[in-house]
Amino acid sequence: MVKSKKYRDIISTARELFWKHGFRRVTIQEICEKAGASKMTFYKFFPNKIELAKTVFEYEVEKGMNRFSQLMEGNINGEEMLKEIILLKVEGTNDISHEFMEDFYLDNEPELKNFVEEKTKDAWTRLMSEWRRVQEKGVFRKDFKPEFLFRVSSKIQELLKDEELAAMYDSTQDFILEFTRFIAYGISKR
Repeated sequence: MVKSKKYRDIISTARELFWKHGFRRVTIQEICEKAGASKMTFYKFFPNKIELAKTVFEYEVEKGMNRFSQLMEGNINGEEMLKEIILLKVEGTNDISHEFMEDFYLDNEPELKNFVEEKTKDAWTRLMSEWRRVQEKGVFRKDFKPEFLFRVSSKIQELLKDEELAAMYDSTQDFILEFTRFIAYGISKR
C-alpha cells in the first residue's frame, strides 16, 4: 500500500489520540478531523478502527525494536546502555494514558487484545535475542536470564489494575518508568 501523506497523517493522529485517550473513546470522525482527512480517505486505507489501531501499534513496536537493536549494536558500557534503554522507554511511553493500557492490553475487544499480545510476544522474543547477544559481548552478566525480564514485565498490566498503586503516580508513564528503573537499578542510587 502506498504510504501517502494522508496515510501518515492518519497514523500519526491516531497514535496521538490513542495514547492520550485509549482506543474506545476515540472515534474515526475525531481522527479524520484532526488529521485533515475525509472518512472516504480513511476507509481507503483501513476497513475499521481496529485495523488502524493494529497498524499504529505495529508501527510503534517496529520503531522501538529498530531503535533498541541499534542501541544494542553500539559500543557502550552496561551502565550507559541501561540509561539509553530507559530513555527509549521514556520516549515510547510519552503521553501514554491509563485508558490506552486498559484498551490495548486489558480490554474486552478480543481481536485487538490478541493482536497486541501476539506482537508483544514476538517483540520480546527479538528483545531476548538482542539481550543474549549483548551478554555474549560481556556488557551484562552472563548468568542473567532475559526471559526473567519478559515474565516480570508482563506483570505490569496486572499491576495497573491495582488502583491504589496506580494512584501513587501522576501518570501511567511515571508508573511504567518507576517499574523500569526498579528492574534496572533496584533501589540503589544512580
